[in-house]
Amino acid sequence: MTYTFVLVHGAWHGGWCWQRVADRLRAGGHNVFTPTLTGLGERSHLLARGIDIATHITDVVNVMKWERLSDVVLCGHSYGGFVISGIAEQMAPAIRSMVFLDAFVPDNGDTTQNLTSAAMQEVIRTALASGALGMPPRPAEFFGVNVADRAWVDSLCTPQPIGTFTYKIPLTGAREKIARKTYIRAKSYANPGFDKALRAVQSDPSWRTHEVACGHDVMVDAPERLTELLLEAAA
Repeated sequence: MTYTFVLVHGAWHGGWCWQRVADRLRAGGHNVFTPTLTGLGERSHLLARGIDIATHITDVVNVMKWERLSDVVLCGHSYGGFVISGIAEQMAPAIRSMVFLDAFVPDNGDTTQNLTSAAMQEVIRTALASGALGMPPRPAEFFGVNVADRAWVDSLCTPQPIGTFTYKIPLTGAREKIARKTYIRAKSYANPGFDKALRAVQSDPSWRTHEVACGHDVMVDAPERLTELLLEAAA
C-alpha cells in the first residue's frame, strides 16, 4: 500500500533534516512532503517579528490543502509536536495517523516556553528582553547528534522565530480523536519533559510507543529505524 507522509521539523531545523528518511520512503513508492516552516532553513530570509506557532500551523495546513492531501501520516519532531497538534484542529479528516517524534505533546494554552527546562526558559526570557527576532540555534552536540553529522547539522540550523516560544496554542481535543497515534522517544537524549510526555501517552491505549537508542535528531541518527516506525504507524 502507498502512504502519504507529511514530516514537520523541529526548532532551528528545516525540511532538509528529513532527507535520509524521505529518500527511503520515496524509494518504497510513498509520497513525502517535508515543508520548511516560515523563517527557517531555506526560508530563513523571511524571519520577521510576528511569526509564531499559528504561522507554522498555517504553513503545513496550506501544503495539505493546496496539494489536496488526504489519509496523511503526520509526523512532528520536537517543537513540531506543537505544530501538528494545531494542524489536527483544522485538518483532522485528512489525517490517517499522527507521530510525535521526541516531541512536545501540548495541552490547551501551553507554550513552548512553559514546557522547557528552567535554564531554557531563562535563555528565552533574555532573548525576548533584547528584542531579538529569533533564538540562536543550540549546537548539534547538545542534542546528541552523532559526531560525523554535527558539522553538517550546525551549518544548516538557523535562529528560531522568537514568537514560537510564547504563543499559547488553542486546542479543543481534535488530536485525541485521531485513531492512530504514536510517540517515539530518543533514549540517548536526556529530556525530562519528553520522558513525562512518553509516560502520559503510555497509559492511553490509543497510543503506540517506541524508544530508539540515538540522539534527539532521530531522522539524522537512525533514518532506517525511523522509516520502519513511520511505516508501522501508517499501517
